Amino acid sequence: MPTLLQSLSDDLAHLHAQARHALVQVQYQGRGAGSGVIWSADGLIVTNAHVVQGRRDTVGRGLQIVLADGRQLPAEVVALHGQHDLALLQVQTGDLTPIQPGDSRALRAGELVFALGFPWGIEGGATAGVVIGSGAHLPELGDGQRDWVAAALQLRPGHSGGPMLDSRGRLVGLNTLMTGPAVGAAVPVHVIAEFVTAYRRRSQPVEPAQVVHV
Repeated sequence: MPTLLQSLSDDLAHLHAQARHALVQVQYQGRGAGSGVIWSADGLIVTNAHVVQGRRDTVGRGLQIVLADGRQLPAEVVALHGQHDLALLQVQTGDLTPIQPGDSRALRAGELVFALGFPWGIEGGATAGVVIGSGAHLPELGDGQRDWVAAALQLRPGHSGGPMLDSRGRLVGLNTLMTGPAVGAAVPVHVIAEFVTAYRRRSQPVEPAQVVHV
């Protein structure tokens, strides 16, 4: 009979496998730059602005994403939000499976979360911890003008832009930075949703290779 710890381990591995389909690696000129998350089936992918900073190439000129099934697709940066460190990429395909969004505002201190990405280039590398706090009033994370999710887990180079997931495997944040020796911070999913909505409202019509700043 499986023990409680074995059951928990199996459940976490299952959640990782479920979420892995929505995790992509962002590459520039064939080298890993960070991670991204499939937001919608029509080819929109969210990542951190710092992952693509200085790499805002048009399609086919060096920026690409690698899907979980191994496909490599040219990508274009179509929107940026510098203050929230968010970027939106577009790839030309309509068969992607997006991540399921969760509720970052409902997170409570002590809840289990885990983060996926490509730490040091390791495919689908995962790290886990518990929520420390969420919202704008976290002393180590700025001036109270931005919402964050802070968790007691280790993020590494390559985790940036990857998903932070709740215990049901739903997206609650985008891995963004480390603050302190063992505190990872993520941009909450409701901030990401507002960013994407603003892009969709402003991007009609959009000239080729035009980046929308929102």
